Amino acid sequence: MNNRTINVAIAGLGFGAEFIPIYLKHPDAKLTAICQRTASRLNEIGDAFDIAGRYTDYDEMLLDPSIDAVHINTPIPDHGQQAIKALRAGKHVACTVPMATTVEECEEIVALSREKKLTYMMMETVVYAREFLFMKEKYEKGELGKVQFLKASHQQDMDGWPGYWPGLPPMYYATHCVGPVLGLMRSEAEYVSCFGSGTIREEMHRYYNSPYAVETTHIKFRNSDVSAHIYRSLFDVARQYRESFEVYGSKQSVEWPLIEGQPLVVHTAKRPEPEIPEETECPDYAHKLPEAIRTFTRHGVYDADGNQHLSFTQGSGHGGSHPHLVHAFLEALKNGTQPYPNAVQSANITCVGILAHESAKQGGAVIKLPEFSLSK
Repeated sequence: MNNRTINVAIAGLGFGAEFIPIYLKHPDAKLTAICQRTASRLNEIGDAFDIAGRYTDYDEMLLDPSIDAVHINTPIPDHGQQAIKALRAGKHVACTVPMATTVEECEEIVALSREKKLTYMMMETVVYAREFLFMKEKYEKGELGKVQFLKASHQQDMDGWPGYWPGLPPMYYATHCVGPVLGLMRSEAEYVSCFGSGTIREEMHRYYNSPYAVETTHIKFRNSDVSAHIYRSLFDVARQYRESFEVYGSKQSVEWPLIEGQPLVVHTAKRPEPEIPEETECPDYAHKLPEAIRTFTRHGVYDADGNQHLSFTQGSGHGGSHPHLVHAFLEALKNGTQPYPNAVQSANITCVGILAHESAKQGGAVIKLPEFSLSK
């Protein structure tokens, strides 16, 4: 898109409202329109930020020829079809996680992005969180040595969340753990094996025909001797919110704290045993962003009174990732490059979770990732 301003529309103003001021202040973007089914909420947000383009109908918004890109922040079941509609309408797409809820939708998104030469980016917060950026910096500098193993978890109490959440199989929403283990070395999953463990309350079984309290998955990386272990729980497991990511290397390893708010622990090989672990405060990476949006790595953005969306507050601000996500998407559009994760990478990450649940239903069967989710 050369150096012209990129016209962006945001669909979904719950979690999506967190991104409004970031787009408004980013030097390469113009927030052209917002979309929300509830007119009162739409106008409340539109008036607060002086946004003229307002739609209660997503399909109508896609007819607007001035819109270059759509950032989708709607409920999980809508992501696949709304991304497909936007790509068919000629819009670039940024979409909150997951990419879709079926393998077939993931495949169509990949095909459309190629056919129409459009950019698709799944907005996975963890791979732009400061903790991930810290570990990735260590990896790129060679400080970790050879990466030997990766581990991640996402445990959260989803009781009381609306609509489609009750009974959701844990691996259906696994991108927060799959993203970092694949993202560190830009790896691809070749196959998965998953086990379900425990049982959620019986009244929730009927929603997805799934009883599992915990799902735990091993991921075999493609063209690599490395594998990863991830686990997730959403209901009936006593655990503080935790989105953890750990990397084990030959020179250094980095472990996530057990309790939210405590520092990372860096283990350095060949030191005297008591000196191997070292608590390390993770630096912020706002300096990698345009100055106008740097402040957004440290606080919620749309409510000065601290009433941020629940996904933000439970997720401890998503590691300051929101402005990094916006910047990565806009930079890709501006320069004609591929963001991380692009359509194929997003499909690989998302399909790991979908197919892991299928593996659990088959007692841990090995299931290969589909060809369309692998780079050529």
